[in-house]
Amino acid sequence: MSSPSLSAVSSVAAKSTEIPRRVALGAAAAGFGCFINMWCTQPILPVLATSLHVGLAATNNTVTAPLVATAMMAPLSGALSDRFGRKIFISGAAFLLVVPTLLCAMASSLDMLTLFRFAQGLLLPFIFTVTIGYIADEFPGPTATRLAGIYMSGTISGGLAGRLVSGFVAEFFGWRAAFVAVALISLAVALLVLFLLPRERHFRPMAGWGDTLRSFPNHLTNPRLIGNYAIGFGVLFSLVCVFTFLNFRLAAAPYGFGPAALGGIFTVYLGGVAISPITGRLAATYGRRPIMLVAFALCIAGLALSLLSPVPFILLGVLLTCCGIFAQQTVATGFTGIAARSAKSTAAGLYVTFYYIGGSFGGTLPAGAWHRDGWAGCAAITVVVQLVMLGTAWIVYRRRQVT
Repeated sequence: MSSPSLSAVSSVAAKSTEIPRRVALGAAAAGFGCFINMWCTQPILPVLATSLHVGLAATNNTVTAPLVATAMMAPLSGALSDRFGRKIFISGAAFLLVVPTLLCAMASSLDMLTLFRFAQGLLLPFIFTVTIGYIADEFPGPTATRLAGIYMSGTISGGLAGRLVSGFVAEFFGWRAAFVAVALISLAVALLVLFLLPRERHFRPMAGWGDTLRSFPNHLTNPRLIGNYAIGFGVLFSLVCVFTFLNFRLAAAPYGFGPAALGGIFTVYLGGVAISPITGRLAATYGRRPIMLVAFALCIAGLALSLLSPVPFILLGVLLTCCGIFAQQTVATGFTGIAARSAKSTAAGLYVTFYYIGGSFGGTLPAGAWHRDGWAGCAAITVVVQLVMLGTAWIVYRRRQVT
């Protein structure tokens, strides 16, 4: 008599933790649309420098501008979402994002291009941040962790696609055509988000702006969230540092990589696409600390290989580093909604703020080391950041996990 009852309970439990395919595809599409825009200028910086008659270092403003804008807007996007809902902001921002992307194709100067990239960044957190809150609201802990892995696969795929599309289109048709291509893809993705991602069912709006504002000090006095924000800072610092300054290294002699080749390097993101959902499942099963330790080891091994001169060793090193960083990102992203006691989108917004501040520093702070010591100096800075992240993770994730 007891076996059928246990079987029935197990069946119900299994169904309750299943992720509907429509939701998985919609969440992945949202992440894809966000990040195809975020990183599309990274492989075409040398082309922009030549076309707009500016120094190579100045073109990095087109990378940091959307990062700064996203960091500024993320808390507000989270607060608005906690007050008014999720789906309307995710799909609305996905459609609006097409406008500044097209304007980038019409920019006549680096300053104008940087301004339009900043405008893109103001819209991105309404996708990235709010989707994190959507996942945390709609699914229980273990399922949310797995769905966060799927969502991260979408963001990583978008980052890869943005770099590949811009690099290859710029190689043959120019950088302006690259932005048009990204805008058209963004429009298609916005339609997918609109039709695939279901409207939220478990969202409970904050009672008023007073509750929303009070959530900020609550989050900023939550030690688990503060530590997780620091990890998010280190994640994007590491990623931007590695891919920005390694691009500079490979664009210079003796390698002389062009836009298409530089864009092709980002195929190592496929490792991140594969590892993110696996990371989500493993973290839900074994806990976050072991995953962070393995991720750290991958990053250090990859950075060591990237110091060698042969291109195959450099690419293998970048692949290992990429896998490690995206494993860290999956763990930290999934933990944000779990650690927040309420106002989960606001908590996610603060995470995104720290995350993109880290990216802004990752694109600028290592510049002195680059001019002084080349790639070796940038790699050393990344190692230090990774050590701090591991120590923080060991403390923050030490407590009993509510997965």
